[in-house]
Amino acid sequence: MAKYVELTSENFDATVKEGVTMVDFWAPWCGPCRMIAPVVEELAEDFDGKATIAKVNTDEQQELAVKYGIRSIPAILFFKDGEVVDQMVGAASKDAFAEKLNALV
Repeated sequence: MAKYVELTSENFDATVKEGVTMVDFWAPWCGPCRMIAPVVEELAEDFDGKATIAKVNTDEQQELAVKYGIRSIPAILFFKDGEVVDQMVGAASKDAFAEKLNALV
C-alpha cells in the first residue's frame, strides 16, 4: 500500500527533483484540505511507481509555503523534474487531479 510522502524543507528538493510529483500544501485547520485528504491518499496508491504524491503542512513548513507563493490552501503544485509545471487551488475531484498527473507521466 503506497502512502504519500510528508515533505519538509530537508527533503523537499530531493523528492521533487526527478520525475513527476504532486504536492498538496495543506493545514490541519483547513476544512477543504481535510476534505481532499482521502483523495490524496488514494492517488498515492493509484500512481505508485508512476508519480510521487506528497503533502506539506504549511503550519510546520512556512518557509516552503512562502518559497512557492502559497496564499490559499489547499494548493496543489505539480512538479516535473524539479520545475513547477501546473497548479490548482482549492478542493477538486480525484478525477481532476488524476487528469493533471496523467498528462505529466
